[in-house]
Amino acid sequence: MQHHTRPLAQRRRTVTQWMACMAMACVVSAPAQASDDSTWQPSKNLEFIVPGGAGAALDMAARKLTDVLAKEGITSNFVVTNKPGAHSIQALETVARHKGDAHSLITLSSGYVTSQAQGALPAHLQNLTPLATLFREFVTVVVRADSPVRNAQDLVARLKQDPSGLSIGISNTLGNHIHLGIAQPLKQEGVSVQQLRIVPYKSSAESMGALVGGHLDVVAATTPNLLPYLESGRIRVIAIAADERLQGVFAKAPTWKEQGIDYVSNAYQGVMTAPNATPAQKAYWLQALRRATQTKEWQDFVATNQWQHLFLGPEATSQAIRSQIASTHALLDELGLLPANAQRLAQAGTRPAR
Repeated sequence: MQHHTRPLAQRRRTVTQWMACMAMACVVSAPAQASDDSTWQPSKNLEFIVPGGAGAALDMAARKLTDVLAKEGITSNFVVTNKPGAHSIQALETVARHKGDAHSLITLSSGYVTSQAQGALPAHLQNLTPLATLFREFVTVVVRADSPVRNAQDLVARLKQDPSGLSIGISNTLGNHIHLGIAQPLKQEGVSVQQLRIVPYKSSAESMGALVGGHLDVVAATTPNLLPYLESGRIRVIAIAADERLQGVFAKAPTWKEQGIDYVSNAYQGVMTAPNATPAQKAYWLQALRRATQTKEWQDFVATNQWQHLFLGPEATSQAIRSQIASTHALLDELGLLPANAQRLAQAGTRPAR
């Protein structure tokens, strides 16, 4: 079930704007090096801020990464702190207030890109320092095992007839990559996505709990959040936004593409630190993160969670973010998910999490 042993043919990926800009960044960017003769190492306690709730994909990845860093003797132990909230503002503020101090790290997710594309972040929260991209992840749409919705065609048909007829759980902000991961393929099939009844939760762990508890009809989430429910047979995968079928318990999960809907998501996770990080600080963390992600423990963790390893350094990641912000803004506008449409979204049935 390990991604890094998959056949070459199975690794071929549909060219998307995110992966195109990633590829370009890889070509033009060399690994970061300190631009002066100084060196930097952590000299006080380390903290990793997770902009999401405990137990979900962002939290799992942060805790495994910091655990590997410490176990391998690469760094000292981290304190991992969860700060969920709309557009990750509280989490970002925690790191942003310590300019030039690289003792605090924070998850870089596709949500950071979509928040900037929406114009939802003040300027000082758009200037954190990207350190690395670690892996791709895939947005997946699921229902309970006893749901009358059997496949993508059923979902589209139901929502074409009544766009607000099904409650759809996401984590954790309207217009983020999870929201786009269900809205975009539905829009391509003619669903009025502005009228979808979207319910944001603090984490995908919470939205999945609400789904199996009968409080939601549909959930969009990334693969790690689904594993225990899929293994126990409590949910059915309607579609996964991967290029090809995944492995293990996801081997029977159909992609959007094989159901006639040409959609692949570009979600990813990485790591950032405070604004104004020095070249020496970036060089230290680039080396540390590269070493950690090359370990067997990390590689097995990525494979188990059905992610795709993708390591890029600070400059390549920053360039890809800039390109993706522009393309995501255009997509959000097309979907009616920019702030100017917030009132219309609310009137269409979007409501707070239970």
